[in-house]
Amino acid sequence: MKVRVAPSNHALVRVGHEKRKAGTLKRSAREAKSVFVIELTYKAELTAIDAAMGPHMEYLKKYYAAGAFVMSGRKIPRDGGVILAVGESRERVEAIAREDPFHARGLSDFRVVEFRVSQRADDLQKLLG
Repeated sequence: MKVRVAPSNHALVRVGHEKRKAGTLKRSAREAKSVFVIELTYKAELTAIDAAMGPHMEYLKKYYAAGAFVMSGRKIPRDGGVILAVGESRERVEAIAREDPFHARGLSDFRVVEFRVSQRADDLQKLLG
């Protein structure tokens, strides 16, 4: 579905036969996926985190390839990390988060925040550089 976005004042746009605010998305319940923020908080010294970085990177690659992860990175200051994920259920995303070697080795805790996307930037790639 193509959504035309008007200037940022949230003017109404026509999508098919329906009017709605610019920048908003609509999906059927069948195709809608929730978006999740997985926040990691380190419980160990950075030397232990760095020692487990290789397995953690393999874990990230696995779920990027599976289409579950959208973006990720270190928190600033470096006391954990953040992963933006998509999934069918909170339970599934929590199960994936428990697989993270940082968590599985007792090096970090995690918190999952679920939300439904209602607006987004047209060109995320351009915004993120």
